[in-house]
Amino acid sequence: MPARLIDGRALAAVMQAELAQRVAEQVSTGGPRPGLAAIQVGSRQDSTRYVRGKIRACEKVGIASFHHPLPESTSQAELLRLIEKLNGDASVHGILVQLPLPPHIDESVVIRAVAPHKDVDGFHPENLGLLAAGTPRFVACTPLGVQQLLLRHDVPIAGAKVVIVGRSTIVGKPLALLLMRKGEGGDATVTVAHSRSRDLPGITRGADILVAALGQPGYITADMVKPGAVVIDVGTTPTADGRLVGDVDFDRVREVAGAISPVPGGVGPMTITMLLYNTHRASQIQSVG
Repeated sequence: MPARLIDGRALAAVMQAELAQRVAEQVSTGGPRPGLAAIQVGSRQDSTRYVRGKIRACEKVGIASFHHPLPESTSQAELLRLIEKLNGDASVHGILVQLPLPPHIDESVVIRAVAPHKDVDGFHPENLGLLAAGTPRFVACTPLGVQQLLLRHDVPIAGAKVVIVGRSTIVGKPLALLLMRKGEGGDATVTVAHSRSRDLPGITRGADILVAALGQPGYITADMVKPGAVVIDVGTTPTADGRLVGDVDFDRVREVAGAISPVPGGVGPMTITMLLYNTHRASQIQSVG
C-alpha cells in the first residue's frame, strides 16, 4: 500500500491563514506591521522564482515586503552597505539575502553582516549558537518547516530514531539540534549521516524518520528505507526542463515508506511559511526592545 502523503502545500495554507490572523490582530492593537526586506544579487531564474514566491506569501499574510534587486556586478562592499542600512531601518524586521550569491561575494561575510535580531533565515552564527545552547531565537526556516510537517501530521518524534542525510549548516545540523531538544517536537535520537558515511544504507534502514538533505536527485532508494518509515525529502534540484526533483526516488520509496513528502509540494512551501513566522516573531521581539 503506497505511503500516505505529507502535504506541505496544504499545511502551509493552513499555517499562513493562522499567521494572517495574528498579524492583523497585532496591527489592529497598535503593534507594528512586520516587514521583510529581500535582497537578490543577479538574475538567476531559480532565485527570482523563490524571491517572488516569498513576496507573494508576505502579501497574503499582511507582512510588508521590500524587494532590493541588485545587478550581478554589485560589489561586496555595496551589498554590505545596503545590509547596514536595512539593519538600522525600523520598518524592516527581517532581512533575507537570497543565496547563492555571485562568486565574487563571500557569503559567510554577508551572513554575519545581517543583524542577528533581523536574521530571519537563522543563518547567523549567533542564532545557530543559541539553538545549540537550547535557547533559540530564530531557527533556519527549512528545519523549522520539517519539524512542523512532522508535528502537524502527528508523526511521533519523542524517542524516535531520526536519520538526517546531509550535514549543512542550513538544514542538517540545525535540524539535528532542533529534533534533539527537550520538549514538544524534540526528544528524538538523531544520527547525522552524509554521502561519505560508511554503510549509509545500513544507517538509513534503522530510521523511523528519514530526512534526505543532500542535494543529489534520487539518492535515497527503496532499499535504503525501513518499511513503514516516515521519509521527508528536502532536496530541490532544478532540471533542464524547469521541474524540481528531490533527493528521494519518490515512486519506489512510496511503496515502502509509511509516509512521504513530495517534491515539489512538501518541504518547500513550509520553508517559506516559517520565514513568515520568523518575520512576525522578529517584529514582536523588536517592538519590546
